[in-house]
Amino acid sequence: MARRSSKNQARRNGGSGVPGWIWLLVGLLGGLVIAAVLLLRGQWGEAGSLLPQPNPEAKAPQATEEPVAQQAAPEPKKPEFTFFDELREREFVIPDAELNAQAQAEAAAPPDATVPPQADSVRFLIQAGAFRSSSDADALKARIALTGEVARVEAAQVEGGTLYRVRLGPYPTAGALAAAKAALANHGIEAVAIRAQ
Repeated sequence: MARRSSKNQARRNGGSGVPGWIWLLVGLLGGLVIAAVLLLRGQWGEAGSLLPQPNPEAKAPQATEEPVAQQAAPEPKKPEFTFFDELREREFVIPDAELNAQAQAEAAAPPDATVPPQADSVRFLIQAGAFRSSSDADALKARIALTGEVARVEAAQVEGGTLYRVRLGPYPTAGALAAAKAALANHGIEAVAIRAQ
């Protein structure tokens, strides 16, 4: 009974009963025979080659009057950060030297001395970047969140469109501002200290 069902299955599968691996070997042997014939006839290298062929008629390029190394190479274009220029009338970048001097003066002051209050209209902020794309600003905000700092994205209308600024703060003292800026720098995030009005 088992023999009859295997014969019926062989008939359903093609009827010949030849295993598939034999057909695979026959195909491989046929391909090898064709490749050997083409190789012996010399047609393999001419028609099927994808490698570059030497050009016996090629000539060397003529030397220019000025060597290539001495030609003036154009200077690479530096990125332009226009948000400083466009927002200059309301915000001022605090140089690192000035920020560090203020932080050291605060640290050297006696503990009972009070820090003079800043004018209500002046805020000390950190700006980590400004982008034309809100998704780029959100990506930097998320990267800053991994450092433990809290940032926000502010949209500013400027000439030419909208800038999305990634900011932290405001900070009450120059020392707190310098510490937050240093924490960002330790995580590879460049930032600028800003005095905004």
